[in-house]
Amino acid sequence: MLQTFRAWLQGNRLEWVDEVPDVGDRLLQVHVTVLDEGAIVEPHERGRRMAEILEKLANSTSIMDEIDPMLWQQETRQDRSLPGR
Repeated sequence: MLQTFRAWLQGNRLEWVDEVPDVGDRLLQVHVTVLDEGAIVEPHERGRRMAEILEKLANSTSIMDEIDPMLWQQETRQDRSLPGR
């Protein structure tokens, strides 16, 4: 089973950030993914960016603005014969 733990890598040492894995002194194989410095975003910054993106989406026009829903339903709906009739 894979488990994910957050840590800082300094030289050849991992410093655990949150939860520390309970491994004792045994040798443990790990896979380390190095995150891009730009990918680390503070939560309030992430929220601000998300709000900007959602505002742009709300103000943008989409193909759905140009389609009449009633006409679309009539064109795509296909009546089928009912069983036993």
